[in-house]
Amino acid sequence: MQLPVQSQSTLYAELWEADAGAAELAEVARAADRAGFAYVAVCDHVAVPRRLAPAMSTVWYDPVATLAYLAAVTERVRLLSHVAVVGLRHPLLTAKQYATLDHLAGGRLILGVGAGHVREEFEALGVDFDRRGAVLDECVDALRAALGPDEFPSHHGKVYDFEDLGQRPRPAQARIPVWVGGSSPAAVRRAAVRGDGWLPQGDPRDRLPAQIARLRRLREEAGVTGPFTIGAITEPLYVGEPGWDVGRRTLTGSPAAIAESLRAYGAMGVDQIQVRFRSRDVGELIDQIGKFGAEAGPLL
Repeated sequence: MQLPVQSQSTLYAELWEADAGAAELAEVARAADRAGFAYVAVCDHVAVPRRLAPAMSTVWYDPVATLAYLAAVTERVRLLSHVAVVGLRHPLLTAKQYATLDHLAGGRLILGVGAGHVREEFEALGVDFDRRGAVLDECVDALRAALGPDEFPSHHGKVYDFEDLGQRPRPAQARIPVWVGGSSPAAVRRAAVRGDGWLPQGDPRDRLPAQIARLRRLREEAGVTGPFTIGAITEPLYVGEPGWDVGRRTLTGSPAAIAESLRAYGAMGVDQIQVRFRSRDVGELIDQIGKFGAEAGPLL
């Protein structure tokens, strides 16, 4: 699940999150850890322009700092950046941060990457917004080298060029999974050809089969093999019968009924689903996570 509090776009944040902070964030991460969730995720924005602030808010915790904090208060759940806008930073800087995080967390990192969409953010940091797709393509290749086993990684590209520069500690994992986010044609191609997984951006159920078919076709055409994780973001969930308005798109009902609905994702070829629960306070969210983990998750 994407964690609350750490990003507060009006598209998904609950009212109670505005007054929450580190304590609530840690509580929710520990609840997901106890409930057997595969990962907890955080977002990435460096700065939000005033024109977008009413919708996006300016609350966006730094992903590396946040995941490092959560690594220390959890035991087994994996730590996902969903997504890191890695083109905003030099890949050696990104590699230093995330390699250290993976080292400290005992090998629990999943690096989710995306192209980004806020022009002013790129301009303020001196990065070409219009070339962000091409920059991300090369950045993924550079990060493969910089997060690999070599103490002195090398990469020679059009944007980045480095060798004979050592970085330790190395990641705990021999290969950090790189999941690529986005649902545009370019993002899907990038995921298929360069990624270890795909994180869709808001694709409803009826669009997923075509996207999955395209991913598989692109991988086959490129001769890419090996494990590949296809993700999906579910509708909002509420386990049980809510006594309040949770919105018409929210899946509600018994754990068995919710699991039956969610099994459709697996049937279409999805490997992991990211869930989000409606809640009025942190206690209700933790209760929802616990119910789902104990009663719905085992049925999937």
